[in-house]
Amino acid sequence: MATKTKKTTNTTTRKPSKRERRIKIIVYIMIIAMVLSSLTAGLAMFI
Repeated sequence: MATKTKKTTNTTTRKPSKRERRIKIIVYIMIIAMVLSSLTAGLAMFI
């Protein structure tokens, strides 16, 4: 059992493709944009 789980985690963690990296970067950019927009909207309410 232990060797089986080790093998599956090794294949999933190793060698991320360029497409996967690009998707991850886009997701991070979207999250940052959402946080910034919510912060600016909160600040606009106080002004």
